[in-house]
Amino acid sequence: MRLRLLESRTCNRILMAKKKTKKEEETSMQLEVANCDLENINIESMIRVIRGMQVLLDCDLAMLYGVETKALNQAVKRNIKRFPDDFIFQLTNEEHQVLKSQIVTSSWGGTRKRPYVFTRNGVAMLSSVLRSETAIGVNIRIMRAFTAIPQIVNQSIQVIERIVNIEQHQQETDGKIEFILDRIEEISPKRLPEQIFPTGCVWDAWTYVSDLVRSAQKRIILIDNFVDDRVLSMLTKRTDGVSATIHTRYNEQFLIDLKKHNAQYPEIQFVQLSHRNHDRFLIIDDKVYFLGTSLKDMGIGLCAVSEMSVAPEAILRLLK
Repeated sequence: MRLRLLESRTCNRILMAKKKTKKEEETSMQLEVANCDLENINIESMIRVIRGMQVLLDCDLAMLYGVETKALNQAVKRNIKRFPDDFIFQLTNEEHQVLKSQIVTSSWGGTRKRPYVFTRNGVAMLSSVLRSETAIGVNIRIMRAFTAIPQIVNQSIQVIERIVNIEQHQQETDGKIEFILDRIEEISPKRLPEQIFPTGCVWDAWTYVSDLVRSAQKRIILIDNFVDDRVLSMLTKRTDGVSATIHTRYNEQFLIDLKKHNAQYPEIQFVQLSHRNHDRFLIIDDKVYFLGTSLKDMGIGLCAVSEMSVAPEAILRLLK
């Protein structure tokens, strides 16, 4: 009888040892699996802001540590003096409902009690409660996640501030450029219908006529006895699609230059004057300008350019 009792006790001890060993193995396997899966888990996405603080849900922490949520909270309750209100707190009903509405798939599943959340200090304190090597490693990853979020936010804020500063500088620069352009327009000489150029003002005269050429929308017609390659150069300033015709006297060198010009640039038509003309005219669309000298000689001597009220066709009919 006594021998049987000893055998029974021995069997019970063996069974208890096996159960304990099996339980430890399961816990170890859970922690190892959690630690392995942790590499693929974005811990930063689990961190939420509640009551102005960054926190982690008890169920998320339990999943990371590879333990049940109930076991995690029980471990905390056994060491409650280490977890003041700024380390851990339970969500109110309103906070719980808001949180559930924000999460498409609830990480704690189904209906349950209002969860507890851990602040950064609370997570740090867990390392003194859950002392396994795996738990310590998980805790390090979690703390790094808490640290990374402010850095990301600060970097984003810095980028936004830089963009705002660039936009402000751009607005200031645009304002200055606009002011400068307005001032240039105010002090720049206007193109007048009548303009006189003193002797030697070749550049001013050339610029004035160039502006006339650029203003053409349809046609440019020059009536001038004496024309050379300088006039061809002037007419290259016209807008695409604007026709150009020169009425002038026959000049072999000019025709050679014209042929070379037309081989590269939009064509300029040549019309030989039927007889010698004394005055020179420049027709820009429907306006006629009287030229006091040949276009190529503008500004060399005292000369004038004057807009006439006569229609261009009236001048052109007189050429026939």
